[in-house]
Amino acid sequence: MKGLVRLLAIAARHGRLMLIAGLVAGIALPGIALAMRPWLQELVAALLFVAALRIGPRQALGAVRDLPAITLVALTYQLVLPLLVALTLIAFGWADSHLGIALVLMLSAASISGAPSLTILAGHDPAPALRILVIGTALVPLTVLPVFALLPAFAGASQIFASAGRLFLVIAIASAAAFALRGYWLKDPDRETVAALDGLSAIAMAVVVVALMSSIGPTLMRAPLDLLPWLAAAFGANLGMQLMASMVLR
Repeated sequence: MKGLVRLLAIAARHGRLMLIAGLVAGIALPGIALAMRPWLQELVAALLFVAALRIGPRQALGAVRDLPAITLVALTYQLVLPLLVALTLIAFGWADSHLGIALVLMLSAASISGAPSLTILAGHDPAPALRILVIGTALVPLTVLPVFALLPAFAGASQIFASAGRLFLVIAIASAAAFALRGYWLKDPDRETVAALDGLSAIAMAVVVVALMSSIGPTLMRAPLDLLPWLAAAFGANLGMQLMASMVLR
């Protein structure tokens, strides 16, 4: 058992390299990535379970006084920013552009389900990321309506509501199971146990990204020139937003 704990601790220390290895494997081995794709929902549930087990119920829930600030963050990302982008697209006549629609969709979405695990890999407290994920997912049915009403490409939001509902259910079940296990088995984990859970989270994240790359590898081989502009736009939009948020919050 101690040997396994040590191996998981090593995985935790090299979590970022494992994530990169997962990305490369998903692109280089499209057959494996495609085979894993049907299990993506279960893999995400496992990832959330491990993250919630590491965080624990008390840290995950936080103080009641933190709820308004977290809600404000979620509303800023999921409502204010996509509304500003949608209005800008309309003003310049780009409301029907594929890139503009993709950007609005990206901004309107809740935090990704792997956010707590990515926060662990970055060496920070994952509890706020889990809170934003839960609150943001719960707010999706409300925040998408004004955004989608502005753009003609979004005729209805029923599929968005259904997807948000399924994700919220997965989060609730995975978190409840993890918190129950934490209360029964890991009431006060020591540093080695936390490191082992971080390693398990890193492994789970590396496995999930293999499945997430199932469409990238074949497209890169078949039509790289079509994929590269979208990759550049995705990197620019995501990293650009993160950089701006970092500058504003400092």
